[in-house]
Amino acid sequence: MAVGVLALQGSFREHIACLRKLGVEAVEVRKAEQLEGLAGLIIPGGESTTMAKLAEHYHLFPSLREFGASGKPIWGTCAGLIFLADKAVGQKAGGQDLLGGLDCTVHRNFFGCQLNSFETQLPVPALVSEEGGPSSFRAVFIRAPAITEAGPSVEVLAEYTLPSNFQTSALDQVEGQEELQKVIVAVRQKNLMATAFHPELTSDMRWHRYFLKMVNGGKNLERRKESSMMGLLQVKDLPIFREADHLSFDNDFDQG
Repeated sequence: MAVGVLALQGSFREHIACLRKLGVEAVEVRKAEQLEGLAGLIIPGGESTTMAKLAEHYHLFPSLREFGASGKPIWGTCAGLIFLADKAVGQKAGGQDLLGGLDCTVHRNFFGCQLNSFETQLPVPALVSEEGGPSSFRAVFIRAPAITEAGPSVEVLAEYTLPSNFQTSALDQVEGQEELQKVIVAVRQKNLMATAFHPELTSDMRWHRYFLKMVNGGKNLERRKESSMMGLLQVKDLPIFREADHLSFDNDFDQG
């Protein structure tokens, strides 16, 4: 079984490391023909507008839409969530092309600019029911989007409770903002899954296992010993934002 990772820009190397750590063949996807034979696809976090322009340049959108329409699982993280949403607000001038498929409205950069990035212990009951483990997940939000509306066919996998002093210009574009106490940050609809945060930047593999179960027809993959020696693809817990005066990344990507 081979799983592809859209490798136009962003944190695709981290996703590939996670897949390989779980013993799954991972394929970098930059051309339409590289989608052939794949059992699933991950669209990573990155700069969503840049990724959309590159996808358009390489004529990937028709093949990506066909891949999703075929029923093969696709997981979008951060910018990937924006890609999969039917509607996105807060976009840059001129907007961007979307794959669509998720019946939801996502707000790009809902949580603010890069310096508003944060970590939190996110309650994940849906994940725990499938994969076990701790009741919360160390969620890394980097210039992150959020889902403000979801249709009836969308399964909510995780929500983030907004702090009482939460402020962002994004609220001006949200209907019923005065009563908004939570936003949706993880969803699933049929063969599509999306998270507003970055599981690939932690050593907790549960979201990747959850997705691989989707790819494998609802069955768990055989558990393999997870090696800690991954060379340049070592998966490690990355920046502790609450302790940082500024943010920097080894692979220098701008988030969605």
